[in-house]
Amino acid sequence: MSNVRQIRDKLPENEKITINLGFVDLGRIDLLVQEGFYSNRSDFIRTAIRNQLDHQSDTVTQSIDRHTMELGLRDYTVADLEAVQAANELLHIKVVGLARIARDVTPELALATIGSITVLGALQASAEVKKALGARIS
Repeated sequence: MSNVRQIRDKLPENEKITINLGFVDLGRIDLLVQEGFYSNRSDFIRTAIRNQLDHQSDTVTQSIDRHTMELGLRDYTVADLEAVQAANELLHIKVVGLARIARDVTPELALATIGSITVLGALQASAEVKKALGARIS
């Protein structure tokens, strides 16, 4: 087993958040969990968030269209950024969801090709790339 190597780190499929709730709301959630409507507090909160997002889906869609943002998962590879560089252009990344900059993208390539990053959700990139682009990330 000494020759087993991990090929790459497993990236999380979701983002952890922390919320503050009043004791009464928390008690009401616990009651619904106890009665079997939800498996746990997180299940209730995820369901409530999804229901609210479904309720507001038209507003979200209109806002995404207005801000010319991409929805979902968007990967940026070395080849993508090299093509931008070859075209002498600058990317302005706008994503609602998850934006991933490949691990092999160097800080120099990122600085040469990415003018700004706005991500409503999560940005995954190496620590070096995030540091290099720090002032360009909003």
